[in-house]
Amino acid sequence: MHDDRTLVESRLKRVLEERILPAVYPESVPLEVGIWTAPGEPVPVAEGLAAPRTPIAVGDAWGAPWGTSWLTVSGTVPEAWAGRTVEALIDLGFDANMPGFQCEGLVYRPDGSPVKGLNPRNQWVRIAAPAAGGEPVLLHVEAAANPVILDYHPFLPTELGDQETAGDQPQYKLTRMDLAVFDETVWQLSLDLEVLGELMAELPVDGARRWEILRAVERALDAIDLQDVNGTAAAARSELTAVLAAPAAPSAHRISAIGHAHIDSAWLWPLRETVRKVARTTANMTALLADEPDFLYTMSQAQQYAWIKEHRPEVYARVRKAVAEGRFVPAGGMWVESDTNMPGSEAMARQFVHGKRFFLEEFGVENHEAWLPDTFGFTGGLPQIIRNAGSRWLLTQKISWSQVNRFPHHTFLWEGIDGTRIFTHFPPVDTYNCSMKGSEIAHAARNFKDKGVARHSIAPTGWGDGGGGTTREMVGKAARLRDLEGSATVRWEKPAEFFAKAEAEYPNPPVWVGELYLELHRATLTSQARTKQGNRRSENLLREAELWCATAALRTGAAYPYEQLDRIWKTVLLHQFHDILPGSSIAWVHREAEATYAALAAELEALIGAAQQALAGEAAGGRELVFNAAPHARSAVPAGGAAVVARAEAGCTVVERPEGGFTLRNGLLEVTVDADGLIGSVVELAGGRETVAPGSRANLLQLHPDFPNMWDAWDVDQFYRNTVTDLTGVDSLTASATGAAAVVRVARSFGSSTVVQTLTLRAGEQRLDIGTEVDWHETEKFLKAAFPLDVHTERYAAETQFGHLYRPTHTNTSWDAAKFEACNHRFVHLDEPGWGVALVTASTYGHDVTRTVRAADGGTTTTVRFSLLRAPRFPDPKTDQGVHRFRHALVPGATIADAVREGYRIGLPERRVTGSAEEVAPLVELDNDALVVSAVKLADDRSGDLVVRVYEAGGGRARGRLTTSFPLAGAVPCDLLERPWDGTRGEVTVEDGAVRLALRPFELVTLRLTAAR
Repeated sequence: MHDDRTLVESRLKRVLEERILPAVYPESVPLEVGIWTAPGEPVPVAEGLAAPRTPIAVGDAWGAPWGTSWLTVSGTVPEAWAGRTVEALIDLGFDANMPGFQCEGLVYRPDGSPVKGLNPRNQWVRIAAPAAGGEPVLLHVEAAANPVILDYHPFLPTELGDQETAGDQPQYKLTRMDLAVFDETVWQLSLDLEVLGELMAELPVDGARRWEILRAVERALDAIDLQDVNGTAAAARSELTAVLAAPAAPSAHRISAIGHAHIDSAWLWPLRETVRKVARTTANMTALLADEPDFLYTMSQAQQYAWIKEHRPEVYARVRKAVAEGRFVPAGGMWVESDTNMPGSEAMARQFVHGKRFFLEEFGVENHEAWLPDTFGFTGGLPQIIRNAGSRWLLTQKISWSQVNRFPHHTFLWEGIDGTRIFTHFPPVDTYNCSMKGSEIAHAARNFKDKGVARHSIAPTGWGDGGGGTTREMVGKAARLRDLEGSATVRWEKPAEFFAKAEAEYPNPPVWVGELYLELHRATLTSQARTKQGNRRSENLLREAELWCATAALRTGAAYPYEQLDRIWKTVLLHQFHDILPGSSIAWVHREAEATYAALAAELEALIGAAQQALAGEAAGGRELVFNAAPHARSAVPAGGAAVVARAEAGCTVVERPEGGFTLRNGLLEVTVDADGLIGSVVELAGGRETVAPGSRANLLQLHPDFPNMWDAWDVDQFYRNTVTDLTGVDSLTASATGAAAVVRVARSFGSSTVVQTLTLRAGEQRLDIGTEVDWHETEKFLKAAFPLDVHTERYAAETQFGHLYRPTHTNTSWDAAKFEACNHRFVHLDEPGWGVALVTASTYGHDVTRTVRAADGGTTTTVRFSLLRAPRFPDPKTDQGVHRFRHALVPGATIADAVREGYRIGLPERRVTGSAEEVAPLVELDNDALVVSAVKLADDRSGDLVVRVYEAGGGRARGRLTTSFPLAGAVPCDLLERPWDGTRGEVTVEDGAVRLALRPFELVTLRLTAAR
């Protein structure tokens, strides 16, 4: 037989596109359209429905950027269409290639009840099936003119990302407003041909199955009369029956499909628009669930459920009903799909607390998977948090984006820093927006790395990022792929059903130990510094507010602000979403985030101040109490308590050097600042050990060009290091000393920017504090602060949630080399046997560590560089412009315990309050500094119990005794949701009115303490 394969395939493509798909709607009549444009922000539904309309026609422009227009479409079903299926086709000016990234609409009936959402791949609204001739049609559309930010030429700077700069030029033209007959037979034929054509393209050319499909398709095309597609579609379908009925091989890969619409809680749209995106998508999905009995849909992010509950209660009622029926499946158990690199220990825990509690209270559902398809890498502290939240599985897809190394597994056990293992799955379909294309299904089967020992994978199916969800076409294609020869099999299954099957078939999967580092999007650790500082400050203030409010409640009977703290926590957790905290959203999002963080800080400061004043007593008492919220004692003030402490008045000196610069001393350290303001030497006086590497200077600001190949706000590519400018020019250098502190101030200017740094050595502290104020006006530049250290080490420690992890300082393998920018929380620590150095930070996350061998003496220089600022132009063209303030500290001679202690202290400064009390005893105290208290709060159930969270911070085993300043009736280990839990692996016992703890390395335990009544 002659090879006519290409001829038939080309014929299929043209006939499908030019004849069959247009015949799905063989007859249509225009609808009349009226429009009203809201003058500002979106209005309530009732107002939009009632507003007066003016006529608008197809082809007319509408929609200023971020504007909302209310359209009314009206018409009458022609008498000739009686008994047929009729739909409205509403094309707002869509580009089919941009679902979720441009204009969208939500359709309402005249009574205000929502019908479904409109987007580029979902433009139809069912009117009737069967229709009655003469039936009137009246629908309203709330149309959002969201501008296209990520266009065909991506990453071009645009002012469209902020309402304040976007202008008022209309963005769209109405393209189609018709009432049409829907021919389901032709539509079904189109799906038959699409599925077979896509499958055929994935099969081997020399295989019989491909040719069987080809001949069946050819017969079907022969059966179609191109001048009467609607009349011959049934005959064409009959030619395909046999090839569609052939069952899959018993060994076929098995795909659990789940309806999905990954909706970024903010990204190229503001938070307020996400509220509407969720409403549009969930309206669509509940409608599709009603039409398709086999279909299942999942949605994560409790925040998004809470939004529609508040703003679209009619849609939420449909969601609740579908959840109760088991067909709309809450997933993930987190407040949002957050970043996991940067949120602090407590914040990461509270993501699960608030997410799982919402699902339990609203739906009576407790899910057991963490669902994070799009998050930019995963810290080694996360498995323990997942387990402590009562969950056991993790799904993500993002690691498939790594630039350098292909991850070796799709299903595996992920082991965290404490030894907790979580059953983890990466969908081999390599997308969280699967559309049931044959190429996607074939890729999942071929790509699956665990063949031979496992055969199940999951495919989140539906348009996402900007929402939209699953379409009826995807459901139709999945039905054909349920059991089809040559293809993987497809079943609609809940995430829990998939995980249970995958776990059962793969009892001994491989183990991956440590962080799941994404070899991409490394710059998200630095972009939008104000957002990151707002997050860290909020986390610290929440720790203080809970601690002091709980103390005041138990000591003085003050009311504990349950509702206020709950609301603030949820707001902070929302802003940890994986495009807000990472700094990859439009300007509007980050402008609002900065204002929100400022408002939260004011609220929390007021709570802290009121609680501390209640504890200190009347201000007229005249005593100055020092409050210490850090988990370690300092200045004779116990952790979590307050005491009257004399101020340090002596011990620090500063001396001008003959060659320029200054020498600072406090009896513990001697610091030399050279004439150019750089740190030439830091000597720990007790041992005479120099910290700064020979021939180097520390606190060197370095400027790099920063123009990645793509994903501007997200990425920094390794070639940025090829060019560097050391900022050594000095505008002024001054010094002063008060006895309590010695301070050097250095001012510099570069490009269009200026920087002022203060180096402070305080009495009694083996730490050099470094304050940096930058007035930043650079573009596409990367600013770093370098500390070359005289330390020989092959690894260093970086703090993560509830502990720290180690990374190599070398680049032995491609895996090591790929980690050229990494995350820390409050410290990095380097050491040789017997001596170490800590660098601590108040609010920066990105850093790099490199090592060189010095030619002069053969010693090793290990350089730590903190990443301070970037200046990408997409999606926010003015990223980070303006004034920024950073705080870091260098701690010579530091152990890991010192690094932990100083890391907490830099973010939790002492507070001084005037009152009548002499001290405030801590509610709880621990006798071992390796055991760190991360939270002290009242139980969320308002029982009056005290909840204390403790973890082992040094990476070793630790025993300790936790005592309370109130009579202790009992202590119960709990999960993160404060429910009794037997998952603690260490020992927790109550003995002699105290709690004895014996924890394993990095083990986390939550205790619920009950006071004797």
